[in-house]
Amino acid sequence: MNDRFLVLPFPRSAMISPFRYPGGKTWLVPLICRWLQSLEQKPLMYIEPFAGGGSIGLNVASLGLASHVTLVEKDEDVAAVWTAIICANPDDLAERVAAFNLDIESVNKVLSVNPRSTQERAFQTIVRNRVNRSGIMASGAGKLRRGEDDNGIGSRWYPQTLKKRILFIASLRDRLTFIEGDGLDVLEKTKCQPNTAYFVDPPYSVGNKQAGKRLYNHFDIDHENLFTLIGQIQGDFLMTYSNDPEVIELVKKYGFDFITVSMQSSHNGEMTELVIGRDLDWARTTIDDWGVVKTG
Repeated sequence: MNDRFLVLPFPRSAMISPFRYPGGKTWLVPLICRWLQSLEQKPLMYIEPFAGGGSIGLNVASLGLASHVTLVEKDEDVAAVWTAIICANPDDLAERVAAFNLDIESVNKVLSVNPRSTQERAFQTIVRNRVNRSGIMASGAGKLRRGEDDNGIGSRWYPQTLKKRILFIASLRDRLTFIEGDGLDVLEKTKCQPNTAYFVDPPYSVGNKQAGKRLYNHFDIDHENLFTLIGQIQGDFLMTYSNDPEVIELVKKYGFDFITVSMQSSHNGEMTELVIGRDLDWARTTIDDWGVVKTG
């Protein structure tokens, strides 16, 4: 193991992202950290082609587990938040969040406006994310009613915490790049880069459950092409997917390795997901140490 890396234990949940993101992977942070530790060299670049809420990449940047982190997101609303924080004026966004007096009237007013700038779209997106059930921002998503502890629509609005997260991410900007675009295009353009690590968490829109169709506006991707591109990259990768027979068939077709891990759903139900890589022997040892339940 490369002794230049930090060693476990890492926090199971390092909450850095301003998003409540459906399908977020904060729970996977310790395994991602051990994966990056297992590589022969510290990656010069870490890339997330489907960043979403960005919790993994932000932890990688915060812990210095790669020299640089690139987040890629296609959804224009989510992209506006990352652009405002990483590329534009995070102080303005942070102060606007902190000063916002959230109630049903103010929320409806903010969400009824057609945003005229990236900053306005970013603020609107954070508000929508925090007042919609489970943070779902796909078209047709409903707002919170009773909410946490019966606090209604404002039960997930923590303005000072959100301000701190925005400013903390901004403090990492020398380690971060954000690209608004198609993750598959970025994979195609970077696949020949050596010493690059990819964490790939695509919309789960293949197989039986296809939760991505309900959770995201941009759920329709070519999963076969994704596996083809992943097989061509010069660096290393870790990929997560729904535990589905169609996905397992793709894994076997392309000669990848996989394990199943358990995680808690937003409704405290136990679910299993696939973690996919080239060789996951290091992960099997990690899971024994970490205490994640193996299901197969």
